Amino acid sequence: MTLHQAGLHSGSVPLAVRMRPRSLDEVAGQKHLLRPGSPLVTLASDTGNAQGSVSVILWGPPGTGKTTLAQAIAHSSGRKFVELSAVTAGVKDVRQVMDDAFRNRDLYGLSTVLFLDEIHRFTKAQQDALLPGVENGWVILVAATTENPSFSVISPLLSRSLLLTLEQLTDDDLAMLVDRAVADDRGLRGAVRLDDGARDAIVRLASGDARRALTALEASATSVLATSRSGAEDDGEGDGDGEADDEPPLITAEAVAQSVDRALLRYDRNGDEHYDVISAFIKSVRGSDVDAALHYLARMIEAGEDPRFIARRIIVLAAEDIGIADPQGLQIAVAAADAVQFIGMPEGRIPLAEAVVYLATAPKSNAAYVGIDAAIADVKAGRFGRVPKHLRDAHYAGAKRLGHGKGYRYPHDDDLGVVAQQYLPDELADRVYYRPTDHGNERDVAARLAKLRDITKPGGGSGRSGRSGS
Repeated sequence: MTLHQAGLHSGSVPLAVRMRPRSLDEVAGQKHLLRPGSPLVTLASDTGNAQGSVSVILWGPPGTGKTTLAQAIAHSSGRKFVELSAVTAGVKDVRQVMDDAFRNRDLYGLSTVLFLDEIHRFTKAQQDALLPGVENGWVILVAATTENPSFSVISPLLSRSLLLTLEQLTDDDLAMLVDRAVADDRGLRGAVRLDDGARDAIVRLASGDARRALTALEASATSVLATSRSGAEDDGEGDGDGEADDEPPLITAEAVAQSVDRALLRYDRNGDEHYDVISAFIKSVRGSDVDAALHYLARMIEAGEDPRFIARRIIVLAAEDIGIADPQGLQIAVAAADAVQFIGMPEGRIPLAEAVVYLATAPKSNAAYVGIDAAIADVKAGRFGRVPKHLRDAHYAGAKRLGHGKGYRYPHDDDLGVVAQQYLPDELADRVYYRPTDHGNERDVAARLAKLRDITKPGGGSGRSGRSGS
């Protein structure tokens, strides 16, 4: 079979697009969403009647079938199907769809399914434009997003839609898709064979993403078919079309490795591996293992993680785990985030790495983090009391009559700039939240703090041992 017959000639439709399921029965994985009577199955089987149909938001990692499910619904139902991408569509496009849907419903009794890809890219104004159509039933919205809808979709739209979470495809799901693509007439039509090692390699490199798996398969098939054809022509074998008469060429694990130009790491921005890698990254910095920290940073960068997410985590790390032991850490973390925003990737990896190395090798203290959590715990438990009268606002009429501000001592009037004075409410007068460590800069802070507390809290102790808030 030639490259042209296999659908691999230049300019052909990508394999991942050709193999997109035509019905829900062909969808790989997501069985929890495709049980009989489920909203998606009901939507697909309902032939044009909008009654009982509900708008849905499909949330899941790339390559798990969000677009596939939407198009399968369109092909299975008798509704009009309209597709928009949040990358290119604006408010005007949305309103045009709403007007057409309203007209089709009233004039022809035909309901419209609007598939909106990457809804998280829509602004609030753009999402607001969807509300009349969704609320009045002019359209049934099927929206797809890789971002958490709780943060990226406006509340009114969320409340009018059913949120469905897609799961990462399993290795078995991906293996089935790959085998189907090799044999299917829409795919490679049996032009190649796939050994077990090659299948495993493709599944491993795909990292739960069906699109990646099929792209890797297509690249591998193109390579072995071209090599086989070239070899046959050099040997003078085959018929007039230059085809070999023996069995189709075999794709091996080595062929996959040579065809895929870089490893598609087993890492998914929204799945378990995402949380595992970022967790390992944070713990490596906290544990002062700079080499492990750089390794996990590299994995996130190579997997296409949003550098802004990485930068945000680094800022949190600096405040939580380095803290006052090295106050410069937070400044460097924020500077790295600004640099990434300014120069973009791939150069952004350099300031990110600089911040990671600095934080991993810096002295560590979580005393400030522990202190605020202890204070918040007291407030949540109702332990807060009244603000002492001498600290209350005395600027408004009648405040002094109530005793507000009376007895307040102005620290700048004292030579030391510190005076003996109660600042906490009576119920918490002896409470200690911040207990500095002996690490880095915090060693100096601890010595100064002990002197300050001797003045502000006579007999109160230094607060350098024991649990915060005790």
